[in-house]
Amino acid sequence: QLQASGGGLVQAGGSLRLSCAASGRTFSRYAMGWFRQAPGKEREFVGFITSGGGTYYADSVKGRFTISRDNAKNTVYLQMNSLKPEDTAVYYCAALGSGNFRRATSYDYWGQGTQVTVSS
Repeated sequence: QLQASGGGLVQAGGSLRLSCAASGRTFSRYAMGWFRQAPGKEREFVGFITSGGGTYYADSVKGRFTISRDNAKNTVYLQMNSLKPEDTAVYYCAALGSGNFRRATSYDYWGQGTQVTVSS
């Protein structure tokens, strides 16, 4: 089970840190992804962290967002800096099953989502 939190309302240029807490003792084995979905749009890849801590990002967030994980706390984080109004969306964390990590269909488990709203 995944539980995302940390969303909220922030002004453009501000920062937020999202957390995704996982239950279960096998969390450290899972690669984790972050996705987002804006109203009327498809779910979009944001970033990914391997079980070993390697990270990959969508071009739209590269240099502004950072993913990290704390396996002792069963938690993965998404630090978002220099936020823009176009970052407004519901953000989801997910645990990778198999396949291309940029595709939502590759993920087996999803959190419930947390709303991020960036005002201009």
